[in-house]
Amino acid sequence: MDFEDFAKSLAELKRPFESFLRRQASGGIVLLLATFLALICANTPLRESYHHLWETKISLGADSWGIKQSLHHWINDGLMAIFFFVVGLELKREFLAGELTSVRKATLPVLAAVGGMLVPAAIYLFLVPGLPEAKGWGVPMATDIAFALGVIALLGKRIPRSLAIFLTALAIVDDLGAVIIIALFYSENISVVCLLIAGGLWAVLFAGNRVKIQHPVFYALLGLGLWLAMLKSGIHPSIAGVMIGATIPVHPRYSRELFLEKAEHLLVLYRKLRKTEGPFVHERKIGTLLALESLCHDSLSPLQRMEHEMHRWVIFGIMPLFAFANAGVSLSWNELQLSFTQPVTFGIIAGLFIGKPLGIILFSRLAVALKLAELPQGASWLTLLGVGTLGGIGFTMSIFITNLAFYRPELISQAKVGIFIASLLAGISGYLLLARFAQEKTGV
Repeated sequence: MDFEDFAKSLAELKRPFESFLRRQASGGIVLLLATFLALICANTPLRESYHHLWETKISLGADSWGIKQSLHHWINDGLMAIFFFVVGLELKREFLAGELTSVRKATLPVLAAVGGMLVPAAIYLFLVPGLPEAKGWGVPMATDIAFALGVIALLGKRIPRSLAIFLTALAIVDDLGAVIIIALFYSENISVVCLLIAGGLWAVLFAGNRVKIQHPVFYALLGLGLWLAMLKSGIHPSIAGVMIGATIPVHPRYSRELFLEKAEHLLVLYRKLRKTEGPFVHERKIGTLLALESLCHDSLSPLQRMEHEMHRWVIFGIMPLFAFANAGVSLSWNELQLSFTQPVTFGIIAGLFIGKPLGIILFSRLAVALKLAELPQGASWLTLLGVGTLGGIGFTMSIFITNLAFYRPELISQAKVGIFIASLLAGISGYLLLARFAQEKTGV
């Protein structure tokens, strides 16, 4: 293989990640617009209509055995389970074929993510030691990958691509940590029977994976049952999304060699068919084309296919809708003044804006000092500090945990104010740090 062929192969390998990054970056813009729209609605005469909308009751099933919840709950408990399903797919991909495949590759982002969770939680608990406010210690532990990658995308090629890959891996490990925290510390009134049912359904899903069932209907129907069991178990049903994602097959029905063999056979058949004029295709041609379409479909693993197809719905649909439903906080001067005097607000700001980069840098330094890992290619400690600062953009996951941690509306409002301020500070500071690195690198 000559250099030109190697460069083309490398470009092909980078293309899926480039596409992923573009979707995350543009998704961050949509998420930001949804947040602004929510804030406008909550701070104008639309306020009552806005809050009333989310209390609209929606029933699923008959009155005797159905589920009746507010629209707000359907978004947070239902649609966010789909968000966590995609997180589960991303986790599985990263551990099997991504940046977390080996101990050496995974050490830096994993330890950085651990530091980025432990230090913010410790700072929050130090500043907010008393209940019920102390229950919010999980809020400053999260990273919003859409916003963080969106900021990196603003700098374009001036920043090493390895940094975006490192941040992505870190955020995915961060999401896994958030899932574990939600399951262990933000669940209550546990139903053992429902958990056993959920465990049984999960076992059936794994068995289906082992016997190579690839049809999405199998995973969708059993996944729905698993979600319902988790909903009734006392553990937040979003966890079901990650559980289902872990069972999706990673191997396609057809290998590369078999795909090429069958595709060449179908193309030979297609060439032999007589030419037809006009808009209508001969029936035999239709059959051949449909067979080729089915062959292409089955030559992509269910995990990759689902992640590719669902990612845009999550980025451009579910996450903005979640932000629109949950970011509507009143920002009147009196309420802002009150929030700035509350420990919850300061604890979250300190945890996200100070604790996140501090934890990421400290644990990364430890990993490099112990020769367990190396800095990403082309990166420096300044750029890692910039990436760590961007990790302080908590937003989506932080708001999600806020809704689980607090029941009093005033605490939820104070926490969201802290999340907004910390995310804004982290985004601006992270961008300036990385822009300074880019300026030093280019000499401009």
